[in-house]
Amino acid sequence: QVHLVESGGGLVQPGGSLRLSCAASGVAASINDMGWYRRFPGKTHELVATVSSGGNARHGDAVKGRFAISRDNTKNTVTLEMNSLKSEDTAVYYCAAEVTLLGGNHYTSWGQGTQVTVSS
Repeated sequence: QVHLVESGGGLVQPGGSLRLSCAASGVAASINDMGWYRRFPGKTHELVATVSSGGNARHGDAVKGRFAISRDNTKNTVTLEMNSLKSEDTAVYYCAAEVTLLGGNHYTSWGQGTQVTVSS
């Protein structure tokens, strides 16, 4: 099992910046794609950004040019730098990782979520 622990959420004014971090721990054959999703009240998860183990990043249309995802494979961490934040970025942000277990099974591990609130 792989556990994900997020940190870095909070309250920020419009136009401000925040950094979210996620650390993975546990035993697995490999951790493949890692990324961030967000959920607005009453809605399903929305892709924010993902990054492969090789460093290929993909960002959702709503955050392109403002957010940047990065990954440190040596530490099993993924970071989301959020700039030029808008009120519509207010959501619960979840870290996710595609995991391959030692027995070959695959599953998606999710963090507990961290609240990001953009408000003046």
